[in-house]
Amino acid sequence: MIDHISTYATDYAATVSFYRQVFAGLGYTLQHEFETAWDDGQLGRRVCAFGEQGSPMFWIIESSTPSTGRHIAFKAASRPQVDAFYKAAIKQGAKDNGAPGLRPQYHEHYYAAFVFDPDGNDIEAVCHTG
Repeated sequence: MIDHISTYATDYAATVSFYRQVFAGLGYTLQHEFETAWDDGQLGRRVCAFGEQGSPMFWIIESSTPSTGRHIAFKAASRPQVDAFYKAAIKQGAKDNGAPGLRPQYHEHYYAAFVFDPDGNDIEAVCHTG
């Protein structure tokens, strides 16, 4: 059901260092780290992901302000399921945060849609197959 989750950090370096240490004993390592090139609001903000090898599940996103909203991504078995998720969410009053489409910055088959739920949480449906 859950594909990955994200949290936000106002002190990105300290937060990454903290999780690097606490995850070491669990066998989770840094899987990705990059700066955003698509985020109009905060170009160049730092992002990273921890998890088991090849499975980036826990993401940390740099934020200039404290945030209570969270990001949760739900697994979809197909791209049409992602499309249906998005259509249903918008119909129910969710605010668009990224229409269905490929997000190759993650990997070549990453197909996702993003909406804000009624409480402002960033909810995503994602399919990893071509």
